[in-house]
Amino acid sequence: MATSRQFFLSFLVLLVSACTKQAHTAPYINFSKVESDSKPETTADPYIPPTRIPDQPIYTPTPSAPKPLPTLRTEDITYTVQWGDSIRSIAYQYNLLPQQIINVNGITNPSLIYTGQELLLPAPEIRDTGPGFKLIPDSELVNSPYTIRFRPGSFINNQSGYLKDYQEEVDGESHTGSEIVQRISDDYSINPRLLIALIEHQSQWVTTKSNKNNPYPLSHKEAGYEGLYRQLKWAADELNRGYYLWKVKGIGTWTLTDGINVPINATINAGTAGVQHLFSRLLPYKNWLAAVSEEGFFSTYSGLFGYPFDYTYSPLLPEDLTQPQLQLPFEDGVTWLFTGGPHGGWDTGSAWAALDFAPLPGDVGCSTSNAWVVAVADGIIVRSGHGAVVQSLDGDPYGQTGWSILYMHIETRDRVEVGSRLKAGDRIGHPSCEGGISTGTHLHIARRYNGEWIPADQDISFIMDGWVSQGLGYAYQGIMTRGEQVIQAEDTKTDYNQIQR
Repeated sequence: MATSRQFFLSFLVLLVSACTKQAHTAPYINFSKVESDSKPETTADPYIPPTRIPDQPIYTPTPSAPKPLPTLRTEDITYTVQWGDSIRSIAYQYNLLPQQIINVNGITNPSLIYTGQELLLPAPEIRDTGPGFKLIPDSELVNSPYTIRFRPGSFINNQSGYLKDYQEEVDGESHTGSEIVQRISDDYSINPRLLIALIEHQSQWVTTKSNKNNPYPLSHKEAGYEGLYRQLKWAADELNRGYYLWKVKGIGTWTLTDGINVPINATINAGTAGVQHLFSRLLPYKNWLAAVSEEGFFSTYSGLFGYPFDYTYSPLLPEDLTQPQLQLPFEDGVTWLFTGGPHGGWDTGSAWAALDFAPLPGDVGCSTSNAWVVAVADGIIVRSGHGAVVQSLDGDPYGQTGWSILYMHIETRDRVEVGSRLKAGDRIGHPSCEGGISTGTHLHIARRYNGEWIPADQDISFIMDGWVSQGLGYAYQGIMTRGEQVIQAEDTKTDYNQIQR
């Protein structure tokens, strides 16, 4: 695995090969001197901005080759409802607003659509192609290596706005504004600078005390999304949705709040796509154009953190990237069930990076299990709490660099502690329903590289003990193969989903 010194030397090479832009600051990181992320935040510990290596060139956004995008739909179509569909999921898939589907089909109760029902989906109203102005590099959307030096609490506490005094109860515990930012960043693997800039752009909570009684500080005014925590959860999921859909060529237009569809400019990057998508969920056409211009969100971000492309870490995913050797996450000779094929690494917007496994008997809901989840490889535990355990596989104590593994729904009882150095097969904890939303005791496991969720159904195969994951086109549906052996994901025990080491 790469050492801290290797990461540092690689960074120097990247800087020397980059394009240049004068009078900006590049984020130099000496990994050997980075302080622990777990150090308490205090107002006496000010945020130190990135410093530039003297006489070294720095990044500027370079032109991108046009990316192939899906063909735009220009005619009405009839859609047959599939199992698991909702009006919202259908609307997302076909570039419509849920209300457009409801209105044209005369639906009185959107919760009561049924499998096999036929719905008319009107052709979307399409405007001119969206702007090609790049807002942020990809490494400023994901929780990338250049977030290691950045400590949200120190930055927020040195501002004069309401955010530093904000308090909210989350899962029965009091959280400060900076703790909420950090938690959402850790959960969704979204860059904390991006989250802070969004809060400032939407509510000015970072630098002023205005709008402090606003229950919707990011302007997503939907019942059930009151408070900063739920607002940021929603925003992080939408940022991920735009980013990862763009990367897999899964979307061709942004659907704005007034129903207008804007064809995506094929020359933007994935980070810009994530931000453009988020604002499409918040704004009508004219306001959206302003938000994604140089005078909009880009200006807000630059005012807080400087030129965003000075934080370019490239490539996030090397062209020759391969997965390290991994074993299955359970003990030898113990039978588990393969219960979920590729689906969101965290929530529904991220890449389909995760697989699910449940201990036997597998059909008793959220019950206590004494089965053990074990480490899939050697590595250091860098996070343990709220049901989530994250293991760094590259030898350093940071989940933002190199390969990391998320083990989710790990019970508090016997859960491994942060800082533990594990060998493959060492115990992580017991599967449960803790953390996130779960209807049954299981393990949710996902991979990241440099903070980016790695899909379990695409080019970099998710392989454990020779078992290779494959998706079947729908979330949670999938198979695993090893030679001529095949098992298929099912949410209960069958003859076709049992697996052991």
